[in-house]
Amino acid sequence: MKFSARSSGMPGGNAAGGSSRLAHIALVLAIAAAILSVMSGFGHRFGLWSFTFGFAVLGGAACLAIIASVSGLAALIWAGTGGARRAKIMAIVSLAAGLPVFAVPLHWLYLARSLPPIHDITTDTRNPPTFVAILPLRRSAPDSSVYGGPRVAALQRRAYPDIRPAVLPVSPAEAFQDALNAARSLGWRIVAAVPQDGRIEATDTTFWFGFTDDIVVRVRPVAGGARVDLRSTSRVGLSDLGTNARRIRAFLKVLRAHS
Repeated sequence: MKFSARSSGMPGGNAAGGSSRLAHIALVLAIAAAILSVMSGFGHRFGLWSFTFGFAVLGGAACLAIIASVSGLAALIWAGTGGARRAKIMAIVSLAAGLPVFAVPLHWLYLARSLPPIHDITTDTRNPPTFVAILPLRRSAPDSSVYGGPRVAALQRRAYPDIRPAVLPVSPAEAFQDALNAARSLGWRIVAAVPQDGRIEATDTTFWFGFTDDIVVRVRPVAGGARVDLRSTSRVGLSDLGTNARRIRAFLKVLRAHS
């Protein structure tokens, strides 16, 4: 007669059964955390709740993900002693699903602590480009469209010393068209394009939470070509976690590549 470890009551059977139950719990928690994480941002993007509630949901998802990851790791170790292959697979999946959910808010927390609490970035801190056509769209925005002055400029220079204007060896008209093409290639929604003023205004919406940020580009003639300045600012929030600086870098990279 053959006896399995489970049917004979041997320790291996207890380990297999216990690790399977723990791995199953870890997997359920990890899936729930992943679903809540996705919902946290898209719920705000589609107007179901405020961004503060979305952040609270994301925080709850991160807590679940931690529990799922710890449980999955424990189940994986436990399954290693009992040889439960199914438990090992569920534990690995729970770790793979849970760790990214926790890693995202952890990365945001790192950015919030390492970057200055500013949300208005410009290539010209002395005379930043100003909004005109976008002002009505910002009427109900919590953040002001007025530049923060020397304090914000000093914080920006320390955090983003590479954010500088682009000086192009082309005519202002050509630089304006190149800037407009760059904005469109990045998927920005063009609100205004006024060649005679050398001004382009646009908005850009983040993918997950759907935050709308505003951008203004200014093109001016200089000796030997044209100078392109831009400004990217958020409508809500104290810190942008580096989003506006990354947007300006992306624009300048595309602009220089096509000019």
